[in-house]
Amino acid sequence: MAQIMKYHIPEFAKGLVAIIILLSVWDTVAYLIQNNYVLPQTMDILMVLFHPFEEIIGGETLIENTLVSLKEVISGFTCAAAIAIPLGLFIGWSSEAGKYLNPVIQILRPVPPIAWMPFAIAWFGIGFNSVLFIIVIGAFFPILINTVEGVKGIRRRWIEVAEMLHATPFEEIRTVVIPGALPVIWTGLRVSFGVAWMCVVAAEMLPGTSAGLGFLIMYAYNLGQLQVIGAGMVIIGVIGLGADTLFKAGQARFFGWQGKE
Repeated sequence: MAQIMKYHIPEFAKGLVAIIILLSVWDTVAYLIQNNYVLPQTMDILMVLFHPFEEIIGGETLIENTLVSLKEVISGFTCAAAIAIPLGLFIGWSSEAGKYLNPVIQILRPVPPIAWMPFAIAWFGIGFNSVLFIIVIGAFFPILINTVEGVKGIRRRWIEVAEMLHATPFEEIRTVVIPGALPVIWTGLRVSFGVAWMCVVAAEMLPGTSAGLGFLIMYAYNLGQLQVIGAGMVIIGVIGLGADTLFKAGQARFFGWQGKE
């Protein structure tokens, strides 16, 4: 039986079984409680999901709030990558730069991104820019740390071969350092997007926001609309799963050679 489960059940089917079990337990508990203000049934959540273009609380549709969050997280993630990758390459390549910058990085890295919100509002006001700042802060450090580690993990003999061929420092970085560090950088991007997605939802829950999934969830909570909260949580989870699946597919497609001699 164990052999059959191991070799004949597709991976997605195993995950589907777990989802079905979770939903069954959820519905059973919801039925026993009989209180939609405590735990809505999955059918109520699905009714919200099946009508993504209908206006719900706040005057926006589910799809419009989702697109707002996606715009914010993609913008913040892109900005974080544009800053963190070059800086990580520089720190990883220059041990002297690392001695100066590493203490600052290690002090700032543990600070929760949401703790920066008062500064974000003071510097950028309420709205898109402050949310963007929080996302950049959250997404920045996973990319930076992985980029530095990726550069430091490059095999020394690759650098020696480039030096034997009289490559300039710029050529070494372009032809050896960046390609050699890319698999680890990619892992940093994968982790970073998940963090950015959590940050955007948390930032949108704060006062002053007017759209996005985080705003929708908090507004629904104030009105006791838990089925809308559930729908928002499902969208967040599905997008997170989809993004992670894309990153995993990219890793398998472009960096499948990693770990092989």
